[in-house]
Amino acid sequence: MLPGLTSLKMLMGSKERFLILLSLIMGLFILQPILGRFVAAQILMSIFLTAIGISMVHTISSKKKHAIVGVFLAIVGIASLWIQYVHPNKTIAVIGTFATILFTAVVIAVILDFILKSEQVSREIIYAAILLYLLAALMWAHLYTFLELVDPASFNIDISQANVNLMEFKYYSFVTITTLGYGDILPVTEVAKAFSVLEAVVGQLYLVVAVAWLVGMHVSSRPR
Repeated sequence: MLPGLTSLKMLMGSKERFLILLSLIMGLFILQPILGRFVAAQILMSIFLTAIGISMVHTISSKKKHAIVGVFLAIVGIASLWIQYVHPNKTIAVIGTFATILFTAVVIAVILDFILKSEQVSREIIYAAILLYLLAALMWAHLYTFLELVDPASFNIDISQANVNLMEFKYYSFVTITTLGYGDILPVTEVAKAFSVLEAVVGQLYLVVAVAWLVGMHVSSRPR
């Protein structure tokens, strides 16, 4: 096989897929607060979010059935993101946000299946475990955005722009999943409170179970 094709095949490998997506998400956390201050830079953030969506599709490409569903949901979510520039519409934003929630859930399910079927701790397992935690927080951020779009009284904030909503709820989601609870953003409705509690519980259980499982698997795979 040609060296170029060999390198491309290695790049498309599972651990590289996880690493690329993990790097893009971490880049989003760094760039979005900086670029979000400039109106002209919002289109760059949309391009960045589109790249993350494509990378997520690539992450589940080994599972054909999941990939087909993922591609459809990703197209709906990405299309709604770009349509807002030419035709802002709340209904389209609601549909796109809901599709993004389902798409992220599919990606999480595929990554979780990959982790559970692994027999030893490797670098790609570590990437996948970290990625699973970050994607869970992002899925809840989109869920909170969806709740706010459907019922603007769900949280004690009043923001009209969907992109800014997502930025605020990313912050709120990570504060909740890590149980920091700063209290600057609060759930108001019963539904918003229920999902906030669920995220906090799932986040803590994941850390406990994941760390214990990874340590146990590592110990059991060591030569006696």
